[in-house]
Amino acid sequence: MLRKIRIVVAALFFVLVTLLFLDFTGALHTWFGWMAKIQLLPAVLALNVAVIVILALLTLLFGRVYCSVICPLGVFQDIVSWLSGRRKGKKNRFGFKKENKWLRYGVLVLFIILMVAGLGAIALLIAPYSAYGRMVTSLLAPLYGWCNNLLAAVSAHFGSYAFYPTEVYLKSLPVLIVAIVTFIIIVILAWRGGRTWCNTICPVGTTLGLLSRFSLFRPMIDTDKCINCSVCGKRCKASCIDTKNHAIDYSRCVACFDCIENCHSHAIKYRFAYGKGHAGNEAKSQAGNDPKRRAFITGMALVAGAATVEAKKQKLAEGVAALEEKKMPAREVIPVPAGAQSLKNFYKHCTACQLCVSKCPNKVLRPSARLEHLMQPEMNFNEGFCSIDCNRCSQVCPTGAIRPVESAADKSAIQIGHAVVIPENCVVNRDNVSCGNCARHCPVGAITMVPREGGKRFSVPAVNPEQCIGCGACEYHCPARPVSAIYVEGHEVHKER
Repeated sequence: MLRKIRIVVAALFFVLVTLLFLDFTGALHTWFGWMAKIQLLPAVLALNVAVIVILALLTLLFGRVYCSVICPLGVFQDIVSWLSGRRKGKKNRFGFKKENKWLRYGVLVLFIILMVAGLGAIALLIAPYSAYGRMVTSLLAPLYGWCNNLLAAVSAHFGSYAFYPTEVYLKSLPVLIVAIVTFIIIVILAWRGGRTWCNTICPVGTTLGLLSRFSLFRPMIDTDKCINCSVCGKRCKASCIDTKNHAIDYSRCVACFDCIENCHSHAIKYRFAYGKGHAGNEAKSQAGNDPKRRAFITGMALVAGAATVEAKKQKLAEGVAALEEKKMPAREVIPVPAGAQSLKNFYKHCTACQLCVSKCPNKVLRPSARLEHLMQPEMNFNEGFCSIDCNRCSQVCPTGAIRPVESAADKSAIQIGHAVVIPENCVVNRDNVSCGNCARHCPVGAITMVPREGGKRFSVPAVNPEQCIGCGACEYHCPARPVSAIYVEGHEVHKER
């Protein structure tokens, strides 16, 4: 019964968290956005003490149920492992493996060092929630969008508008490569070894493993009932049951309850671990028991809390000549969304989970291909601009990298950057024609058209930097190619006007 309950709850979490990344309407997040905020690493980076304490207490009470129920990457590995067992026809295909302590804790320490050193973009490549989000948004989201557009076309043909088309775009090549490589590695490890990723690479799994050693409720082996059939060890996808010594490494056990389900002699029970007589029924875990070493690693884990070539898209109507594709201007500071407060705050807290990227209706947020901020979102105004009445990214961010911006009035008062004019690129100067697109589309009236020097015909744009909020509407609507004649230069610290 415990195993069935775990599977049902895990499936529910897995489906809903996946849909959070796929749903482009934003409606689902209103009801289930909390599922992103209770992921451990986002909660740590957001300094969400309540969630951190609840997850720590949950682990101390029941073991690593977070890894088997709440974490989408953990459930994804279970699905791959189950499919592998079904295909091979070998259910009893695992076996006890000793904990690889050097690799496991070495990766955790390296992860913490990178986070503290400000190289979070590299460290977060192995963070479970972020890795799963990148795989979904890069590999599954385009397929989801195409299916939606097909349904929209079919329903429109029959006079129904229950579905509406959405723009589908592929991420940049570096981002796509990272997602594909992550997907391949995780699938291979899960296909061959079940929870290998969780128990050797994942920093969250290792950190929770330190707590689960002391969990109050655990699977316990009754040596009086055990007939040494070894089925429990062969079914354990965490490879943590030493059937010869009747021991379980609780730092790697993910509380999946497969061993309890498959023990025909009922020798394994999930019960209170510190009751009278429990010591005689089970040998001590093979996990390390050095208190100094454990205290050091626990302390290091707590430190962590302190701590693209774009694919071309066809958007032109039939019979209209194709325009030269825009190129990103050379910015000194790439702008980040309103609510980020500063570059330091944004990059310190962002886990590169891609949730804000998947929810951005104007496709302004794109994963960065720059090594120092790899996969973390940055603003690109080639395909859209940041609308004043949109606050979706600030509402879905689970880590506090983008803090909530409640209204259009609040957003219009935040200066994330300012527009800069490149006179030689302006079509007024270059082609001696009238334009004024930037001034017409500026939502805050920060751009005015002024006469050119020498009293020449036609006017050129002039920017009031104190009025500009850096929304990118001018850059997006500028007809100059390949680089806009006006672009947004970001602010390292956001201002209020």
